[in-house]
Amino acid sequence: MRLGTLAHTVGHLPLQQLTAKLSGRGIDFVQLALSKAISDIDTSLGKLSPGLANYIGEQFDRAGVRIGVLGCYINPVHPDAQQRRYEIDRFKEHLRYARDFGTSIVATETGDLLTYAAQDRERYEEIGWAVLKQTVEELAEEAERWGVHIGLEPVFTHTLSSTSKMVRILEEVPSSNLGVVFDPINLLPPQAIETQGAFLDEAFAAFGDRIILAHLKDVTVENDKLLSVRSGTGIFHTESFLRKLKQHKPGIDVSLEQLADDTIESTIQYVRQLLP
Repeated sequence: MRLGTLAHTVGHLPLQQLTAKLSGRGIDFVQLALSKAISDIDTSLGKLSPGLANYIGEQFDRAGVRIGVLGCYINPVHPDAQQRRYEIDRFKEHLRYARDFGTSIVATETGDLLTYAAQDRERYEEIGWAVLKQTVEELAEEAERWGVHIGLEPVFTHTLSSTSKMVRILEEVPSSNLGVVFDPINLLPPQAIETQGAFLDEAFAAFGDRIILAHLKDVTVENDKLLSVRSGTGIFHTESFLRKLKQHKPGIDVSLEQLADDTIESTIQYVRQLLP
């Protein structure tokens, strides 16, 4: 398994400075959110091209860092139809040029579970699900056209809020170009903190074969709430998770989160020592 992190962990910088700061830090790849990481190139909707994508990919390659995934974290259930259309089109543009950047994955989360609660307190989950499904169907069609993958990341407070809902979207949108970005901390319900092993086993049994990228961080409990922290500073069973992950997806990329510029090397080293 290869280890990486978010490219903007080192800041929102001109491309040459960004790649220079990421070089030699012990990471194998980055998750690149273009607008969050690169300050001197306009990567807004309509500006991407094969040439630009190749150029950006080449700069990372020269720095010895692969672009493992494009992070395009849109809100696929945005209640404003016009804004939702803009974000969908932006994600589709990322899908079209993903391979020119050197990757085949574009990742997103799925919007707040309560997005439509003000509209309908009884049916808000049903409404949000219908919007999500419609969006994912459109994105999956685009991904299939370009031979790339959509990485959907379930989060406990989002539209994809549980293991069962992740399975449901995979069943209702039966595209082989749709995969899971598995961040166990984001999906871990507070009540499952004492039964982490069972939670992980359930998740891997449910969608382990569809995981295309893993996120990794740690967790602490403060005032009965879960707080995300960097790996090695909490109570998450990191070694057990990595062992189970390797069993299901050997060689998969693992992107470390909750890092800062000054904690990249130490955290990468800590996790690398735990790799099975």
